[in-house]
Amino acid sequence: MNQTATSTLRAVNGTAAADTPAIELNNVSCRFITGDGKATVALRDFSMSVARGEFCAVVGPTGCGKSTTLSLITGLLKPTVGEVRIMGEPVNGIDPRIGFVFQSDAVFPWRSVRDNVAAGPLFRGKPKEEAYQLANEWIRRVGLDKFGDHYPHQLSGGMRKRVALAQTFINSPEILLMDEPFSALDMQTRTLMQDELLKLWSAHSGSVVFVTHDLEEAIALADKVYVLTARPATLKSVYEIDLPRPRVMEEVRYEQRFIDISRKIWADLREEVHIS
Repeated sequence: MNQTATSTLRAVNGTAAADTPAIELNNVSCRFITGDGKATVALRDFSMSVARGEFCAVVGPTGCGKSTTLSLITGLLKPTVGEVRIMGEPVNGIDPRIGFVFQSDAVFPWRSVRDNVAAGPLFRGKPKEEAYQLANEWIRRVGLDKFGDHYPHQLSGGMRKRVALAQTFINSPEILLMDEPFSALDMQTRTLMQDELLKLWSAHSGSVVFVTHDLEEAIALADKVYVLTARPATLKSVYEIDLPRPRVMEEVRYEQRFIDISRKIWADLREEVHIS
């Protein structure tokens, strides 16, 4: 094969790779066996596609199986039926390209902020000096540069959540999964953290799946909102959120377009909430 043909093939393959979704769930069902031997279906015939660099939110009634979608993407759960793919490849175990921000603080209480943030790069084999240089940079980026030597019990809830974001983004995840990460925060702190997340995401350009009970949060953050039915959950509808970016959380909620989208999705979601 000559050089021109080789270059063309590489360009075609590169385009195909770029067009491949970051995440795909194809007709997935997930069934659990409870302690008393009964079968419980958490997801049924569920499909979802997240493009590279796209921010998607998942909403649905309590207990419908929203968090199950994240466990399937990480490989912590395997679908009973269907297929889950990451960057075009079937999920096979824990993928290091995925970062996860939990509802509760996933920090080591006996370690300082700096040690907590440096833990990921150290675990991945980076030299100690390089890991701590990165940690200091990310601590600064999340606004905690004066608190590097503090311990988690000395921080507010919002500050601990900033640590969690630094812990995750320092590893440059191509996919970021978030399970109700701000639900325990007061409204003012929650708004600040949502803005912080959007700034970090826009600079990082990874793909995000954000699970939340808060419909307004989902609309304000996401490019696309997936609405799940009551359990056993399946996909009820998908909404493209055409609000312009960049978005400021304390402003976007008052835009007429935001209010119109919110009313439309809530009318859809409300039926499932009543069923559940």
